[in-house]
Amino acid sequence: MKIATWNVNSLNVRLPHVIEWLADNQPDVLVLQELKLEQDKYPAATFRMMGWQTEWIGQKTYNGVAIISRHELHDVQTGLPEMPDDPQRRVIAATANGVRIINVYCVNGEALDSPKFAYKRQWFAALTNFVRDQMAKYPQLVLLGDFNIAPSDEDVYDPVKWHEHIHCSSEERAWFQTLLDLGLTDALRHVHPTGKHYTWWDYRGGMFPKGLGLRIDHQLISADLTARLQDVFVDTKPRALERPSDHAPLVATFK
Repeated sequence: MKIATWNVNSLNVRLPHVIEWLADNQPDVLVLQELKLEQDKYPAATFRMMGWQTEWIGQKTYNGVAIISRHELHDVQTGLPEMPDDPQRRVIAATANGVRIINVYCVNGEALDSPKFAYKRQWFAALTNFVRDQMAKYPQLVLLGDFNIAPSDEDVYDPVKWHEHIHCSSEERAWFQTLLDLGLTDALRHVHPTGKHYTWWDYRGGMFPKGLGLRIDHQLISADLTARLQDVFVDTKPRALERPSDHAPLVATFK
């Protein structure tokens, strides 16, 4: 089974890239973040015509998440139960081929002294409780998407520059560890304990050609999936395309 996550930073702009990537890579599941599309603007018919099942939750201009699957999608849920009035569309979950898929576009937070960081703190607490409940129901589970957290200094091109800044603060890294402590495994680090495996590169300053990025997109997997994990890699090819997303797909394969 092949499962991938990709922050496309506007599906309207990146739809040709997604169609090409699906055709070339034939994953079992691809999840997308930052659709930046209203609910009725999502190209569901395009994906279904290609033979894919899909579920999504959209939002004009910002956010939005989707699941695209070759398997039927069951038990679809959106949002976080503890934040039912949250207008930001950041979470969608469904079961595909026996695996619970929880696709998240986690809050950025802007800066540690920003009101948006307080929202990020509340949001991650609600996410943790939601994932804990989901793990009790689904032994095969993957929590994946854009977490907006680089878990360690090795996941940052310049740890000194980013020290205690957004994405790299001790508090955010503690939230990430709390998710792992639920019984999840960082899939990429399970396969590649060391090394640079960035998933995001700023558009400014030619950061991608220079190899200066952050690892902020992740797949956290339950013990049942960890036992079946074969490989994890960042597919940097789409990041080199014309008008790319600033993120690259993160792909995991399982027995």
